[in-house]
Amino acid sequence: MNGGHGTRQPMSPAISASAVLPQQRQMQPHHHPARPAIADLFTLYLGMNSKQRAEDPLRESSNKLQKRVTALNTDLPPRDEQFISDYEQLRMPFPDVEQLQAVTESVLISFVLQCSSHAPQSEFLLFATRCLCARGHLRWDSLLPSLLNTVSSIGAPMVQGVSVAGGGPATSSSAITMPNAPNFHPSNPASPLSVMNTIGSPTQSGIDQPVGANVSPIKAAEFSSSAQLGTAARGDQSCRGAEASYLHHLSCRIILAGLEFNLKPATHAVIFQHMVNWLVNWDQRPHGMDEVDAMQTCRLEKPLHEWMHLCLDVIWILVNEDKCRIPFYELVRCNLQFLENIPDDEALVSIIMEIHRRRDMVCMHMQMLDQHLHCPTFGTHRFLSQSYPSIAGESVTNLRYSPITYPSVLGEPLHGEDLANSIPKGGLDWERALRCLRHALRTTPSPDWWRRVLLVAPCYRSQSQQSSTPGAVFSPDMIGEAVADRTIELLRLTNSETQCWQDWLLFADIFFFLMKSGCIDFLDFVDKLASRVTNSDQQILRSNHVTWLLAQIIRIEIVMNTLSSDPRKVETTRKIISFHKEDKSLDANNIGPQSILLDFISSSQTLRIWSLNTSIREHLNSDQLQKGKQIEEWWKQMTKASGERMIDFTNLDERATAMFWVLSFTMAQPACEAVMNWFTSAGMADLIQGPNMQPSERIMMMRETYPLSMSLLSGLSINLCLKLAFQLEETIFLGQAVPSIAMVETYVRLLLIAPHSLFRPHFTTLTQRSPSILSKSGVSLLLLEILNYRLLPLYRYHGKSKALMYDVTKIISMIKGKRGEHRLFRLAENLCMNLILSLKDFFFVKKELKGPTEFTETLNRITIISLAITIKTRGIAEVEHMIYLQPLLEQIMATSQHTWSEKTLRYFPPLIRDFLMGRMDKRGQAIQAWQQAETTVINQCNQLLSPSAEPNYVMTYLSHSFPQHRQYLCAGAWMLMNGHLEINSANLARVLREFSPEEVTANIYTMVDVLLHHIQFEVQRGHLAQDLLSKAITNLSFFIWTHELLPLDILLLALIDRDDDPYALRLVISLLEKPELQQRVKNFCNTPPEHWLKNQHPKRAELQKALGSHLSWKDRYPPFFDDIAARLLPVIPLIIYRLIENDATDIADRVLAFYSSLLAFHPLRFTFVRDILAYFYGHLPIKLIGRILNLLGVSTKTPFSESFAKYLVSSNSSICPPPEYFANLLLNLVNNVIPPLSSKSKSNPADTTRSTFNKRHASSQPGGVGNTDGQRAFYQNQDPGSYTQLVLETAAIEILSLPVPAAQIVSSLVQIIAHVQAMLIQSNSGQGMSGGLGQSSGLPTSPSGAAESSGPNQANSAASGVNATNFVSRSGYSCQQLSVLMIQACGLLLAQLPPEFHMQLYSEAARVIKDCWWLADSSRPVKELDSAVGYALLDPTWASQDNTSTAIGNIVALLHSFFSNLPQEWLESTHTVIKHLRPVNSVAMLRIAFRILGPLLPRLAFARPLFMKTLALLFNVLGDVFGKNPPVSNPNPVEASEIADIIDFLHHAVMYEGQGGPVQSTSKPKLEILTLCGKVIEILRPDVQHLLSHLKIDPTSSIYAATHPKLVQNPS
Repeated sequence: MNGGHGTRQPMSPAISASAVLPQQRQMQPHHHPARPAIADLFTLYLGMNSKQRAEDPLRESSNKLQKRVTALNTDLPPRDEQFISDYEQLRMPFPDVEQLQAVTESVLISFVLQCSSHAPQSEFLLFATRCLCARGHLRWDSLLPSLLNTVSSIGAPMVQGVSVAGGGPATSSSAITMPNAPNFHPSNPASPLSVMNTIGSPTQSGIDQPVGANVSPIKAAEFSSSAQLGTAARGDQSCRGAEASYLHHLSCRIILAGLEFNLKPATHAVIFQHMVNWLVNWDQRPHGMDEVDAMQTCRLEKPLHEWMHLCLDVIWILVNEDKCRIPFYELVRCNLQFLENIPDDEALVSIIMEIHRRRDMVCMHMQMLDQHLHCPTFGTHRFLSQSYPSIAGESVTNLRYSPITYPSVLGEPLHGEDLANSIPKGGLDWERALRCLRHALRTTPSPDWWRRVLLVAPCYRSQSQQSSTPGAVFSPDMIGEAVADRTIELLRLTNSETQCWQDWLLFADIFFFLMKSGCIDFLDFVDKLASRVTNSDQQILRSNHVTWLLAQIIRIEIVMNTLSSDPRKVETTRKIISFHKEDKSLDANNIGPQSILLDFISSSQTLRIWSLNTSIREHLNSDQLQKGKQIEEWWKQMTKASGERMIDFTNLDERATAMFWVLSFTMAQPACEAVMNWFTSAGMADLIQGPNMQPSERIMMMRETYPLSMSLLSGLSINLCLKLAFQLEETIFLGQAVPSIAMVETYVRLLLIAPHSLFRPHFTTLTQRSPSILSKSGVSLLLLEILNYRLLPLYRYHGKSKALMYDVTKIISMIKGKRGEHRLFRLAENLCMNLILSLKDFFFVKKELKGPTEFTETLNRITIISLAITIKTRGIAEVEHMIYLQPLLEQIMATSQHTWSEKTLRYFPPLIRDFLMGRMDKRGQAIQAWQQAETTVINQCNQLLSPSAEPNYVMTYLSHSFPQHRQYLCAGAWMLMNGHLEINSANLARVLREFSPEEVTANIYTMVDVLLHHIQFEVQRGHLAQDLLSKAITNLSFFIWTHELLPLDILLLALIDRDDDPYALRLVISLLEKPELQQRVKNFCNTPPEHWLKNQHPKRAELQKALGSHLSWKDRYPPFFDDIAARLLPVIPLIIYRLIENDATDIADRVLAFYSSLLAFHPLRFTFVRDILAYFYGHLPIKLIGRILNLLGVSTKTPFSESFAKYLVSSNSSICPPPEYFANLLLNLVNNVIPPLSSKSKSNPADTTRSTFNKRHASSQPGGVGNTDGQRAFYQNQDPGSYTQLVLETAAIEILSLPVPAAQIVSSLVQIIAHVQAMLIQSNSGQGMSGGLGQSSGLPTSPSGAAESSGPNQANSAASGVNATNFVSRSGYSCQQLSVLMIQACGLLLAQLPPEFHMQLYSEAARVIKDCWWLADSSRPVKELDSAVGYALLDPTWASQDNTSTAIGNIVALLHSFFSNLPQEWLESTHTVIKHLRPVNSVAMLRIAFRILGPLLPRLAFARPLFMKTLALLFNVLGDVFGKNPPVSNPNPVEASEIADIIDFLHHAVMYEGQGGPVQSTSKPKLEILTLCGKVIEILRPDVQHLLSHLKIDPTSSIYAATHPKLVQNPS
């Protein structure tokens, strides 16, 4: 290191640069013999006299220093022109060109660092760099990245990346990097100068001189003392900013020189990255510098604006479209636009403004029209999720459903707790979030939804929960706001004398659930509510409803802790007591139980608060204390009269009911004991002995009482309900005696009446309380009965059906091979059937996709049917589900030998049909196996089943027969019976009971195949089919009815699965029409299906009568709800499906006619009706549709349209209902399904008016809600689950039932939407034009509304179809609001319908767009058309406000609303609309096509094949206008610069897909996408290709390819 350097070593600038080289590259250049010579050459030409400097005294006065700086240097350097020849002469002895280049580069960079603030030296360095690169001694592509990395590295602490402001993409710099460029990594130096100090190089002076002055550098050692060094340190620090400015200035000039040459894309990428970073961090001051120093430095930095302008020059050259070295999109996604401290510089401001303009265009392409209106309606069971695991590093296990997202500045959907907390109040995003929450509080969606979207309030989180949640979208502040708003809204409704007690009950249930979950900050909520009450414009607090609401939650632990220990407890308590409203005007003769409850509730609540905090005694008034005493007195009288606190709950009058409600708030424990005493009051009885029982077995059973009515339970405090549910569980599941039916019914009613607060997953809850509980005799049976016949809809509502299915599957897998466990197994299997058929979304048959399923053969078959129905009628919702479908089907079919008939497969969705098509039918092999074993089996059967067979032979058979022969036992018995032989039914019954359930199932499936084969064989031999069928039915009756040997439901399923056999379905119908079965069904249907309304004394069926001897046999545990008829509930619908598939619609009608009374008990019959109409759409005769609709019956109060029945039975079925019918259908959705537009309830009474109208409107419709409260409780609407779902699904059922083609229906809906504003103005004309609707307005180039369509009278005729004069007023909205909400409603409705409707929508939408006269007019100038399209594609929300809505805008908004509600699978057909628009012949139409499909790309980014298909389509559409050979030639071709926004958007879409979410600083496009783009770009004109040239995999032309890790690693 010391050799060869002599006295030059301490000041050699070459060493300083070598210090920041990477380790590998440092060693050789550092020791290269040419280094000293090259350094000396530069020193000479720079005029740096090293010899003189080395001999200078160490101490020098400041006066001498000043003279040295300003004195003329007489020892002038050589002329610059000689430098290159001197250098070439110097390099001749060194043959290794690469090494020499590296050394020269290193030395040059070090002198750039040293001399940048010296103007003549800077000029020389620039000259030398040009010369060396021109002669090939240096390479620009190596030098520039090295220089930039060095400059940026040594200034790292000063130029840290700034954080993104607002909600923009988190990109600290552009995403492009230079992987293989030489990098320099210092050891985190404090400044550019400290690097050299650590090595020993002299510190250069930072004294500023005018640019061009001849300034000589000075050593730090020239300062006279350590004190002077300390004084100089401050000056040194204050000059660092100036040093950096000079360094940036010189670097930019060198870069500009380099850009005159053709650099590699990777070099351009590095240059761009550093330029942007320098500008972004222009104002970052060094660590330790205070404000004053910073300002002083800025004043010193004269070259500041100059280097920034040079940076901007570099950037403009890079993004210049002529060369397109860097796509302008990189500026759009960089951080430059987020500069917080923008200098007062016109050039910088102008580039930022241009970035914002281009960014806003990209954002527009990313977002759908009226996207701010897209909000969950809770009208479907399924959650259409927009959040994905790859976003924000979220793991799949922590994936939270995102009901809404907040758009970033680039239009990307964002979410996360931090983001939600930063949403400003009052903004569009805030209002959208509150709109969603308010709608949820009104429509009571699944508690599962709440769990997915809510967070525990920060004040209730434990230390381990303090980290933010990436999937969250609502802040606790939003929740508190929405809950307070809903409270005030209900108070307004109550004050308007609208009956809304049911609303309060539903709200209390949700409120309790949210508060107990810790999602609402109690203190914050009380504050919000108190301020609203105080600030209300009228006396809003006229009743005690708020006190009642707070009394519900006052015993929750977090509330009690707050009221007893929080520092603000006294203030909070005062606010709570301020809500008390004593009603002095109660009419004693005319008060209901609710009024009495509200009158007493403040006393109850105050006493409770007093028990928590005795210091509030002063706030109590005598009335409240008096009422507290009245309650005690009443309770004493009741218990005294009843004795032992046993109250007769069947004979309570209204006052007693109300007082018991009050008691539930005041003294929950005595009230709970009173209820439990009621159930045990009838005493116990011994269970009657069965024929197969041992006399020593004794089981006690509770005698029956009456169940508690729903009306009584509804008013009880939630606290009492929780206690009661716990106590009932203790008795029902853990008690010694068999509970009464009344007790079980009451338990079920409690769970149904407060579905949010009281729900518990039973398997988990009960096993936690007693791990061995399910092994206890009878408990499993009772639990499965409750689940199967009472709680199925509740589990579906909670989204827990899948979890329950897994729990039940465990039971099935444990006992399917156990001998004799038939009753429990068949019940569990039946429950599993119901669960599988109730799941209306994709599901796994096991929690992991590994190994065979644990399902039985029957369940495997039903799973395939359920998946087929779901996929065909609802689509596959998520990308992941589409990926997992294939392995799921393989897993199911791995253990199943079944093949479906061609007629069944014909109706299957293609995804499943294609998978099953190739399966080989193994029935022939099964029959061959039977024929081989037949002789042995018949021989065994003769010994076992002959009338004289010994009973002991049963055990011999069971222990010695082979399993493969045992599966043919029933087939052998059938053959013997067929041969008119009498068989020993007792022995057969014993053997079948001793078989495992799995063996019995195998026997049934085998027997069915054998008997069907035998019938065909006999028919071929000339026997009459009718005789053979009659004989077969007789034999089957022997098995099913005479001796009850086999389960009927499994036999029926086995037969319908062989529907390709001509006799199978005939046997099924004959069995269904047997008098024995019909009598059983009639007996079962004696009671009404609404079990929650049955308040009579329950009657328990006998076990054998209910289930038959095969299932009951040794079992003694009595049934509660189970019955052979009930077991048919999942089977009958499948029989109907099979009959329709086989074109036996008349027989299906006949079966439905008889079994409609049984199907009334089906827990999900509404869903069955909707699904069957969708599954067979276009294939059902009108008579059968009417029969299917009749299943809904009067009791469901399905809210059909008034005129629906008229159009359903219309004599002329080809006539489509008028537009008025469809408009009313949409209006009903707007009023009941679409979330109301957010008008603050605390300040805007219009919201209440609309809400009140909704209730009246809903209840006044014929067949509508009969509940005067206007809102149904869950138990009144268990299927589909909420009133919102009921209204939406009913609208879908109406559309699916109409006897007109889908094309006519869609055409009517599209015409209404295209001219919705004109229609509403007409219908509202009688009331005057509000909101400026009367003004005559039209676009300069695109007439709005009606005048836009092809014919002058088209819109008027479409609008005039709706004659309802009060159409607008019936909604409670203005014309403008209603028009945009009807667009949303129409998109939502169409998304519920099967794909046949989608195809018609795409066709009709394309027709409306193409028919616009101004689009079809080719003579119009391009600019005018462009302007017209800009107007036409405004969000209808904004366009409607000044009456400039257009048919095109409305239709595109309709498509976007439709897209946003579609499941992922159905998005695959969205391309159809663009195909109908092609060939696109103008930029205007091109923009429309991109506006339609562009916003889908973010949603498709997770489904790569579909994304690639869509992207290719958009490129092809681009080729229609800008192709090399466009299909329609244009005499005036458009400049490529006219579509700069589309070019930017295509870049962004590619980057978004590569990231799998919002674009990050590290985002890279995927190679597959670049490959695709590279191919499709070839069809475009060269000038357009040029702008897209970086979307290729060619590293020589694309910065993305040049910097892509995979391509750089594998350049081949």
